[in-house]
Amino acid sequence: MKKWVKRSIGVALLAAAAVGLTACGSSKSSSKSDVPTLLMYQIGDKPKNYDTLIAQTNKILEKKAGAKVKIQYIGWGDYTQKMSVIVSSGEKYDIAKADNYAVNAQKGAYTDLTKMLPKYAPAAYKDLDSAYIRGNKVDGKLYTMPINGNVYAQQVVSFNDKYLKKYNIDVSNINSYADLEAAFAKFHAADKKVLTFSTGPNFRIGSDLDFVIDQDYPFAVDAVNKGTKIINPYNNAQYKATLNTMHDYYKKGYVAKDAATDNTDRPLSGDTWFSRQETQGPYDYGDHQLSQTAGQTIVSRPMSPAVKTTSQAGMYNYVVSNNSQNKEKAVKVLGVLNSDPEILNGLVYGEKGKAWKYTDDNKKVKLLSGYKEKYHTSPWQTGDNAKITPTTDITDAMVQARDEGIKSAITSPILGFQFNTKNVKSEMTNISNVMNKYLAGLQTGTSDPDTTIPKMNKELKKAGYDKVQKEMQKQYDEFLKNGQK
Repeated sequence: MKKWVKRSIGVALLAAAAVGLTACGSSKSSSKSDVPTLLMYQIGDKPKNYDTLIAQTNKILEKKAGAKVKIQYIGWGDYTQKMSVIVSSGEKYDIAKADNYAVNAQKGAYTDLTKMLPKYAPAAYKDLDSAYIRGNKVDGKLYTMPINGNVYAQQVVSFNDKYLKKYNIDVSNINSYADLEAAFAKFHAADKKVLTFSTGPNFRIGSDLDFVIDQDYPFAVDAVNKGTKIINPYNNAQYKATLNTMHDYYKKGYVAKDAATDNTDRPLSGDTWFSRQETQGPYDYGDHQLSQTAGQTIVSRPMSPAVKTTSQAGMYNYVVSNNSQNKEKAVKVLGVLNSDPEILNGLVYGEKGKAWKYTDDNKKVKLLSGYKEKYHTSPWQTGDNAKITPTTDITDAMVQARDEGIKSAITSPILGFQFNTKNVKSEMTNISNVMNKYLAGLQTGTSDPDTTIPKMNKELKKAGYDKVQKEMQKQYDEFLKNGQK
């Protein structure tokens, strides 16, 4: 992790403040200088052609929102730490990718956008799937302009198509982890040099359950059957059966012997794996996005249902700082960023005319030779994916399947439920410590569930599991009573 020098951000902020004073405080200011430049924090790497992209963007923002933006990028590994310091110190900024969203919203770090979004960003707000609004409310208020993208997700096992063809393996009827056995056995017998099922310490099985916090904590509900009870997933018969299946695959050599600690990089574009688990959503257009990223054909089969969850609703949230001096302008900027195709195409594809051009009466985008990695931004962290003009390889049938998938996806019963841990903080820490001992081993199949789960549950009970579950159930009951709002 790169060392962060706080002074550098302070200098940048002072510079931004100086620009604002010049724009708003000078008696000689022209109409052009009255347009504020908002400071926006983004996670990730700065595009190499940032100056070109931001110039294109600001031309439209100045006209439609009466403001411009200056984007400051913070690396993936540094973002949480740096934003924590920025928020706690009260340093000024205008817009940012939310970090620790619910907690910071409750602390008053973010502007309440419940009434501001419909007023200042009506088009973008109107087009949000209701799951985004419900899933991001904190104490009944909305503090974010979420990016409309993969509102649902499902776990899939993805296969390297070249191996499917080479060894004549049919995966068309696979719909569960147990169904993988025949394909795994055939491949493993034919090629032991390539890993049959690539997992690792962060691997988590797919299921019909939705987790109250995340899969690192043993609290879940039945998402498919609209569960009303908080359960320990490791006591759920179906969940445990999948863990036993993984253990069987581990014993047969389909999973790496050191899977619980193995952080080996096996690129999607490589040939070091036969299968792996991926997460897909509607804007991945089936296996299109995976195959495009891999530069080779990927074939996937579902391991869990498509579910709209709180984690998906908050996948990428824009927030407005409560310290911003330009709150209304900031919301207008977010409205344009999430509704204007010209801005979105320019950011996601790159420079128009060099990286892309319109075809089919502006209904499709054709990528040109100038389209290349690190010269554009990612759709999922830029703006409303539905407003991005599809590329020529996205068919009308794929778009239709996307929209139908969104409509038919299951809505988790805990969508929007935010567990308040204030009465059980020490117990939550103790439970986390227990799970850190057992999680990777159980999930990758390295550990035998029949002997490991009883030991883990005994330690969880000692750590205060019953107290946390009781408090969580109490809050969940209240959530359900109030109509999940």
